[in-house]
Amino acid sequence: MKLVEYPDAEMMMMDLADKLASELSSALRANDTASLAVPGGTTPGPIFDSLCAVDLDWARVQVMLTDERWVPETSERSNTRLLRERLLTDRAAAATYLPLYADAPTPEEKLPELAANLSPALPLTVALLGMGADMHTASIFPGADQLDLALHGSDRLVAMRAPGAPEPRITLSAAVLNAAMSRHIVIVGAEKRAALEKARHLSPEEAPVAAVLNGATVHWAEA
Repeated sequence: MKLVEYPDAEMMMMDLADKLASELSSALRANDTASLAVPGGTTPGPIFDSLCAVDLDWARVQVMLTDERWVPETSERSNTRLLRERLLTDRAAAATYLPLYADAPTPEEKLPELAANLSPALPLTVALLGMGADMHTASIFPGADQLDLALHGSDRLVAMRAPGAPEPRITLSAAVLNAAMSRHIVIVGAEKRAALEKARHLSPEEAPVAAVLNGATVHWAEA
């Protein structure tokens, strides 16, 4: 794990957007397509605001979420909704979006179909991840019902239900995340920095983010 510290979050978000754009651009020079997986939540929003305006051949970029809540896009809790508002706009509107949600009561009903749709984008070119104070990443939560499968299985996608998560989730597995050519984790604040340090000394079952730290670059700012 490589740790990069920044004097403030604004600078971190701008720098990280530049880094992601550079990695995607480099991949597109060598390959027909590139793929980018990103988290939902509020933290990466400023990264998306910068990245969406970058002059890339976005039509050759495939974008997906690292995880999604099993709610329709009309829901305020939809990560897809956030992505369409802040990343898949401006120049990045030309990118191909690969959804992790389909209209069905449970994720299990659509899991094979959604997993198959990801095939053209794998292995990932770039994976951007967040981390919760409980040391979860993507929707790989400590105490989740399919934790072992998400951490150690070969499935691309895992349906997940976890304590404290009000709806089912669907998440990329650790296997998919670890196969990315480049992996970044972005965190803000003293609480998450302390959680990161703690995670480095725990098992992935206790701290799921530990499963993706090896080879990752962690970007941190106090606030």
